Amino acid sequence: MATLSIHFDPAVIARLTSASGDDTVHVTLSLGEGGNSPQAASVLPQGPLAGLMRAGLLEPNTVLTFHQRRANRSGRAVVTADGQLIVDGHSSPFPSPSKAAEAVTGNVINGWTLWQTPEGLTLDRLRQKLDGE
Repeated sequence: MATLSIHFDPAVIARLTSASGDDTVHVTLSLGEGGNSPQAASVLPQGPLAGLMRAGLLEPNTVLTFHQRRANRSGRAVVTADGQLIVDGHSSPFPSPSKAAEAVTGNVINGWTLWQTPEGLTLDRLRQKLDGE
């Protein structure tokens, strides 16, 4: 009898655990090649975060956060392997840091200066490192 093995990326698990009863979570399954260890399809990052990811300055599954004291709001997002951001409370990934930040704040905002890595660096600071500053 065939064995069915389903492996979820940690970003998917994070998204599922943060979903509320009103959220829709989309999961796509595909057939992989046989063998005991699953081989994840190679995904190349695209979009604004791609350069940071290719340079190793930002990894898939990195949790980005921000806290705005004055507005008393905070946000959390997970970087996907293809360079998008999965924001807590939203069912679709966002292609850019600013679009992801806007989804949380409700305002047009510079996500590069808002989102921070677990080490406390902004995406803008990572971009400066990439540019050699």
